[in-house]
Amino acid sequence: MTNDLAQIIRALPDETLGALLRLRPDLVVPVPSDTYALAIRSQSKVSLARALDSLDQFTLEIVDAVRLRALPDHPAVPRALARLRERFLLVGDDLVPGIEEVCPPYAAGLGRPAALLGDEIAELVSDPARLRRTLLSAPPTARAVLDRLAEGPPVGTASSSDAVDWLVEHRLLATIDEGVVELPREVGLLLRRDGALGPLHPEPPAPAGTQREPSQVDDAGAGQAMSVVQHAQDLIEALATESAPMLRMGGLGVLQWRRLAKAAAVSEVDAALLIETAYAAGLIGELESSTDTVYAPAAGYDQWRNAPLPQRWARLANAWLAMPRQPALAGKRDERDRPMTVLSGQLDRASAPGLRRTVLTALAALSPLAPEPDALIEYIRWQAPRRMRGREESYRDTLREAAALGLTGLGAITSYTRALLGSLTAADDDPLGLRPEAELPPEETPAVVMLSALLPAPVDHVLVQADLTVVVPGPAEPALASELEVMAEPESGGGASVYRITPASVRRALDAGYTAHDLHALFAKRSKTSVPQALTYLIDDVARTHGGLRVGPAGSYLRSDDEGLIAAALADRALADLQLRRIAPSVLVTPYLSARLLAALRDAGYAPVPEDSSGATVLTRPRARRAPARPALVPQLEPELTTARVLGIVEELRRGDLRMRAARRAPAEVRAAAGHPMSSLTAVQAHSQALSILQQAVRDKVKVWVGYVDAHGSAASRLVRPVSIGAGYLRAEDERTQTLHTFALHRITAAAPAD
Repeated sequence: MTNDLAQIIRALPDETLGALLRLRPDLVVPVPSDTYALAIRSQSKVSLARALDSLDQFTLEIVDAVRLRALPDHPAVPRALARLRERFLLVGDDLVPGIEEVCPPYAAGLGRPAALLGDEIAELVSDPARLRRTLLSAPPTARAVLDRLAEGPPVGTASSSDAVDWLVEHRLLATIDEGVVELPREVGLLLRRDGALGPLHPEPPAPAGTQREPSQVDDAGAGQAMSVVQHAQDLIEALATESAPMLRMGGLGVLQWRRLAKAAAVSEVDAALLIETAYAAGLIGELESSTDTVYAPAAGYDQWRNAPLPQRWARLANAWLAMPRQPALAGKRDERDRPMTVLSGQLDRASAPGLRRTVLTALAALSPLAPEPDALIEYIRWQAPRRMRGREESYRDTLREAAALGLTGLGAITSYTRALLGSLTAADDDPLGLRPEAELPPEETPAVVMLSALLPAPVDHVLVQADLTVVVPGPAEPALASELEVMAEPESGGGASVYRITPASVRRALDAGYTAHDLHALFAKRSKTSVPQALTYLIDDVARTHGGLRVGPAGSYLRSDDEGLIAAALADRALADLQLRRIAPSVLVTPYLSARLLAALRDAGYAPVPEDSSGATVLTRPRARRAPARPALVPQLEPELTTARVLGIVEELRRGDLRMRAARRAPAEVRAAAGHPMSSLTAVQAHSQALSILQQAVRDKVKVWVGYVDAHGSAASRLVRPVSIGAGYLRAEDERTQTLHTFALHRITAAAPAD
């Protein structure tokens, strides 16, 4: 069959051959040497299974019909047969060899022919009248068993019931193994009322759902996009405050996972999604020390935090589309009953990116319909039933994750997500398949531009209320967000964020280097409302006591110009553990380091500031720990072959055919080593014998046929004149092309004199 199929493929026009390569792209990885190698690869089990995986439910039903030699009379059948023929799964009226091995054992859910199940059963089904009488005489319970097996699969476990015993005794069921029975194909065909194949499904099911207004979908998705970016930032900031240790086997511990979920105010399921996505986006990394390894914000996090919100969302969305991970598995148990943890290797799933694109592509095809999850799964199942098998829960998890990340809104796909998907499809008019937007800066990509138009413009002002709350009427620009992070406590997020000014937040701003004058000027500049008198008094009161105590590195010491304040600190029971000792009217010392002294004083309600050895105050923001920079994952282009690429491959196959025809003149040993078909193959020469022939050819300066394996693993042969052998290589001249070739000796499979 291989020779015949190779001849058929070789006779195809370039356009038809190119269409085959587009439909089955795995056939050109790597590019085969000629059409004969292409024909061999197209019949391999792996390639046939991939081709069947891409077929819809109706086409697979027609595959079963061809196997049963029972094509239904339906107007959609010719189109299904055409799909099989253009993929070279059907040649003429027969399926190519090997398909039976990758298809389910029971075609259309029917059993094997009676002739394979026993002579007595074959005798019964050979008499239609007797078979009908036997069926009509079956008890109701036995008939129920038959009807169930007729729907498929046709095998079942035999119980000790009277119904099964009656069916076995009357040869309507065959015992094929201990405790296992099978319904003969002829009996199943007779029992089926909808024909040999049962109910056919020529069209995909119409999903149930709700029609949504695109503008409402986009608004809902954009709002969720704002929230998820903020939640991701809160989670990473919590990781910056307290890094999380890596487990010995890799991954994040359950307690740390829950801590981060609480800090970001999200569920544990959403926290797992955000952690995995942020890691894939290069925002979280591993920080190694002499004692352990911890997870901490990566070096690229600060740049991401200061970028505009649409770009920050796009980085997270691209990482989710690209990462080969399944966050929804976190917290469940693997096949060894071990708990699967966040960021561990147990969550690796190579099929995850393809699954996400399948779900989003289906939503895009149904837009503006927001289908119900189960209805969408049935719609996707019709498109590729073999891929869906046993993975329904993964598709539901993907739908939930897409909604949580703002890729969908109100159950439908958003316009900016559709633009994001479009940028991941190869451009057919470019030889490299690159789209124009691939060269655009991040802020000008279509998805970012569309999301920017949906989000409110960043604001550079706040509204200060009399109760010391600060309202940010929209997403804060990076500079304003950085200021509020230092001097206010967040209370709520969303479209309008709310912060509160407290003594602790003012003290934190003073510790970071702000003065009372700076804070007054900042609020006067940023606030669109008049600054409340209570805020002015609060800043002045905290600033008046700020720095009244000084902490220095002398084991450490505590000093103040206010002797009364020193006496109060010495008598304060809350500071008893520091073992403070007075060495001067205005100086106390402690055996502990200045960092602990500072923390204890602040916990006790004091407002100390550190100073260096010269007595100058040290007011700086705490230095954040950052893990080494990690590149963000980006989704790759869909593996589609562009027209230019297909034409190039077809041209290479045609050249390979010419080389194969020339190679047919080579000796039998060389042709056999090159893998070409022969009527009677001779034994392939041993490698050492081939080297002897080549060495003799170098001495005699004569031509030889050389069989070898090229860099792509394809076998070939060439008539050359050897020039030299050394350093593991043969150098030979091809007089036909006037070129000098170099062959690695370990790739040479055979050699024979030209005569």
